[in-house]
Parts: sequence; structure tokens; C-alpha cells
Amino acid sequence: MKRLLRIASNLAIFSFIPILSWFCLGLLVDKNLVNVFTLTYPLQFIFALLKSIFATGANISKEKDKDENAVLSGMTAGTVVGLIIFGLFAINAKKYVEFMNIDFEIYKEFAVYSILQLYIQSVFSFVLEKLYFDGEEKKANKYCIQLNLLNFIVLIITAIFTKNKMIIAGITLMAIFVYVLVVAIKQYKKFKFELHIIKYIKYESVEIANNILFFLIFLFGLSNAMEFGEKYTVALNFVALITDTQWDSFEAISTVAKIDISKNEFNYKEHRNNAYKLDVILMVTTFIMLLISYGFYKLDLGITLIYLSFELINFIIYPVYKIKTCYLQLTKFAKEITTNEITAGILRFFISLLKTPYCTGIGQVTSSLYQFLTVNIMFNKNFKIDKEGKVLEK
Repeated sequence: MKRLLRIASNLAIFSFIPILSWFCLGLLVDKNLVNVFTLTYPLQFIFALLKSIFATGANISKEKDKDENAVLSGMTAGTVVGLIIFGLFAINAKKYVEFMNIDFEIYKEFAVYSILQLYIQSVFSFVLEKLYFDGEEKKANKYCIQLNLLNFIVLIITAIFTKNKMIIAGITLMAIFVYVLVVAIKQYKKFKFELHIIKYIKYESVEIANNILFFLIFLFGLSNAMEFGEKYTVALNFVALITDTQWDSFEAISTVAKIDISKNEFNYKEHRNNAYKLDVILMVTTFIMLLISYGFYKLDLGITLIYLSFELINFIIYPVYKIKTCYLQLTKFAKEITTNEITAGILRFFISLLKTPYCTGIGQVTSSLYQFLTVNIMFNKNFKIDKEGKVLEK
């Protein structure tokens, strides 16, 4: 449980500080800047995609295939690929913002800032993933706190002394870039560059498919939802702000499960019980954030609660199907579970195109219920869990 909480706390810090930063920028510089969080939300799945392939997949390959070059090769390739992808989004920021039905002139500086920040954070996530698999959660926690405090302090102090958005964004990006560069270089030692990307993709095929589909779902779904007017946009952005940290923290469940499965140290009951303890903590923090921040927004309570209800339903069912998905993925059912994930994602994508402001939430719940049912059927058909929590083949 301690390991799960350490990793979850890192992910929470990694998520919460940027959210707090957008909130403070809204107070200090321009009230509209808080909406940048939702504006660039789809690009978080590009970040997650790079992490899945070049960090998690590479680390699993190191453990399962005894490939000592996998981790640093993955980090190097991921850094270059990420620079190309996020660089293209930054260059074409105007087209992206306008596609999301947002006025580019209001958000241009911080839209580019957010895109480049995601790239820097993706490189940093490669470092954290390496440390998790090496059992160095405490060091990862220290780095995570340092980077996010640096980001927040530089951003806010600069915003206090100047309202020039370009200067604020530029100074902050330079500070976090230098920090991540130093930390990343520390991880390197002599290695042979060997990129076995097919293996990395195999080990993370579920998450890769999931992230590609989620990028498309939120790209088109949020663009669709924002057409219905300000009260829906504000409520959607608010619920995203108070639940995104929790969703990022949930990734600790799969991270810990994958580490133990790859090292043959997995106990289902232990992982499930710890996951639901974390679930309760995260649900409580959601309501705390709701109570604290509700008064700062002009919200329609009914619309807000509808959006929030979709999230809470997912909170409840997520741990079980996620843990079982990880186990199926890393045993001998990678193709089947990946196909199932793609099916769920396609279902969610088409629902997100419905002409309703609740399209993203309806799609989210439908997809999760589908996965909860199908993953349990697939798992129970092939495995059983003994009294001690060990998973046995039928």
C-alpha cells in the first residue's frame, strides 16, 4: 500500500500543480486562462502514448526479456519522437485552437506554453517510470516535488511582476526544461542503442490503443461539447479540473500491477484491496475540491452534477477491470484484451459525436461498463483466484 500511495502521490503532484497554476493564472493575468487546461486536454493522451511505448513498455521489456539496453534506448527514442510530435502541434497551435472552437488570440501564448510543457513533462515521465521499476519511488517523489514546485513558483512569481504572457511562458518553460534536462542526463550510463519497439508495443498494446482512441475521443468530443455554449463549457472544465488529478493518480494502480506481474510477484486480492483504499481517498478529495472551488465559478449546479456523476460511476468500477486488464495483457491474452479495448474505444468515440453536451460523459460510462463486463468474463473464463489471492490457470 505504501508503494501504491507513493506512486499515486507523485502522479497527483504531477497533475495538481499544473491545475493550481492555471487557476492562479486566471486570477493574476486573465480569467480565461483556466480554460487552457481543457483546451489542450486531448494532447495529454499523446503524452500518455509516448510514455506507454518508450517508458512503460521498455521497462517491462527489461524485466521480461532481460534487455539491459531497453530503458535508455526507449528514453532516447521517446525524447526525439516527442519533440517532433509536440513541435508540430506548437507550430500549428492556431489551427488546433480554432478546431477546438476557441478564440486563438485570447489563448495563443499559453496554448503554445501548455503544448511545450506537455513535451517536457513527457520526458520527465520517462525518468519517473525508470525509477519506479528500479524500486526508487522515494527518489522519484523527490524529483516530482522539486519539478512541480519549480514550475509553480517561477510561473506565479513571473506573473506577479509582469502581465506579458510571452515573458511568463518563456521564463517558466526555460526553468523546467533545464531541470528536466539535468535529471534525465543523470539517468544515463554507457549503453547500446537497440530499439525493440515491437516488444514495447506488445507489452503496452492496451494502453497504446486506449491513448490513441482517447486522443480522438476528446479531440472531437470536447470540440462537439463546446458548441453548446458557455454554461456547459464552464461546467465541463470545472469537473475536469476537480477530477483530473484523481484520474492521473489512478494510473498508480496499473503501474504497481504491471511491476509485480512482470516480476512474478502479483497477488490479486492485495492489489484489489489497495486499489479500493486509494479509490476512497481519491473520491473524498474530489468532493473536497468541489466544496473549495465551487464558489470561484459561475456554475449551473444541475449541469455540473450530471458531469460529475459520470466521473464517479467510473471511479467505482475502474479498479477491478483495470487490474484484470493488466494481468490479461501481460500473460497470454494481449491480442484479445487489446481488441476488446479498441472495441470499447470505438464505441466511446461514436457516442462522443452525439449532438448532446453530455456526449463525452455518456461515452465514458458506456465504454467503462462494457469493459467491466467483458474483462471479467474473459478473466473468469481462463483464471481463478485462490484464497490467498494468487491467480491460477483453469
